[in-house]
Amino acid sequence: MGEGGDGSSKPTPYEEALDALSSLITKRSRADTSNNGDCFELLSDYLKILELEEPISQLKIIHVAGTKGKGSTCTFTESILRHCGFRTGLFTSPHLIDVRERFRLDGVDISEEKFLAYFWWCFERLKEKVSDDIPMPSYFRFLALLAFKIFAAEEVDVAILEVGLGGKYDATNVVKAPVVCGVSSLGYDHMEILGNTLGAIAGEKAGIFKPGVPALTVSQPDEAMCVLEEKASELNVPLQLVRPLDANLLNGFKLGLEGEHQYVNAGLAIALSSMWLQRTGHLEVPYPEHTTSLPEQFIKGLTATVSLQGRAQIVPDNNESPEDLVFYLDGAHSPESMEICARWFSVSIKDDSQEKILSCQPLDTSRSSHDLVQRNPDGKSRKNSTQILLFNCMSVRDPQLLLPNLMKTCASHGVYFKKALFVPNTSVYNKVGSHSLPATDSQVDLSWQFALQRVWENLMLGDKGGDEKSTGAVFEELTDDTEMAVRSCENSAVFPSLPSAIKWLRDSVRKRQSVRFQVLVTGSLHLIGDVLKLIKK
Repeated sequence: MGEGGDGSSKPTPYEEALDALSSLITKRSRADTSNNGDCFELLSDYLKILELEEPISQLKIIHVAGTKGKGSTCTFTESILRHCGFRTGLFTSPHLIDVRERFRLDGVDISEEKFLAYFWWCFERLKEKVSDDIPMPSYFRFLALLAFKIFAAEEVDVAILEVGLGGKYDATNVVKAPVVCGVSSLGYDHMEILGNTLGAIAGEKAGIFKPGVPALTVSQPDEAMCVLEEKASELNVPLQLVRPLDANLLNGFKLGLEGEHQYVNAGLAIALSSMWLQRTGHLEVPYPEHTTSLPEQFIKGLTATVSLQGRAQIVPDNNESPEDLVFYLDGAHSPESMEICARWFSVSIKDDSQEKILSCQPLDTSRSSHDLVQRNPDGKSRKNSTQILLFNCMSVRDPQLLLPNLMKTCASHGVYFKKALFVPNTSVYNKVGSHSLPATDSQVDLSWQFALQRVWENLMLGDKGGDEKSTGAVFEELTDDTEMAVRSCENSAVFPSLPSAIKWLRDSVRKRQSVRFQVLVTGSLHLIGDVLKLIKK
């Protein structure tokens, strides 16, 4: 913030825009239907006000719905087509640190200057025309409209749109004639809005299907696949099942996103890109599913360093000893994704050498990873690793479905958490931007965190695995040193705020220089964003 004439803090132009954006957040839950600005039928009025109907019809769009992997699929697709030489626009959600992450042009977040110009162009025109019958659009509706304005004005060759929630009534579904649609893996999530069965959820996702427009999907549970096929048949939609990418087609390179599950998303991205190229006249026929080779541009697009924060992301702490406190970030928040997250974490902590961790962040190059590991006079590595869970999830989620999947999958790989830390999110639901974060509230309601802790402690009573002999000393120290916690049990602790939990972790690192802390942060993308803001300061 700048300095006002009276010494008070003056918001920057960007902060003023974020405050205006925050004014569109009028409800805590997406299941709350009290905001008229969320009415799907109003989207056509907003498009008329912003004169976007014709520009949207000219965009060559790839539209992707799904429960898991739709963001990764969109990110791979954008990278492939960008490496093919096309000007790309990518709209994803949510953002973790900065709202501009949602709008990417040619693989880069939109600049602050462009964001402000397009933001105020849309906001002021809508503000001039609102009435009792046509109120200002709700937060996500506005962001989707803004994405259409940006991509049309920037004249992108291809716009890749990730559905925000569901499909049928999502703001992105104003698109009447996409080039191709995709449905990533389906599972149980947002059931308070989409329905309690896989069939109901699949029906909502299939709401993006358009008459005669090809749709691609990955292997789905039978109940979900039957509904997708039924909806496709009703609309004369050619529905194609896509297999996971064969790793051998990458010619020895690794995917740009971590995790075995990414081969499913990469396979869908290849098919979407190929279909888009064919239907826009850049390819005679789509690449066959059983191809024995991929074009060089496809391989580069899949293996390039792509940006998708908070999904299978490894970040050393930006503190005194970053190699001794490493955060493993994954915004898993459904039972299925929690299992995938647990597998990724379990494999990563065994595969990641200190050299690999240090390469994630610029450090003093005069100190090699060998020096860091071999600091003992006896020449032996004495860095014992201990695993910590840092967790929160929305109260609409069922921790009885999330936490057991996480614990059991990790245990099946021989990984056992020595302590689980439960914290409230730092960010607030009705404010956008770090400038609006509240000070730590000592009166914050921690009843949900206590409930999560009870679930964890009950699970631990029935799962006392692990190598107690080698980890017992570390375990005892951790249980005796949580004075900053509101309530500390044998296997867990509730902290009043995320900063207090991070401080405890950093203090623990300083006190136990023989231990390397590997912290899995999961359960909520909001929590991931809050952690990134804190540890990257």
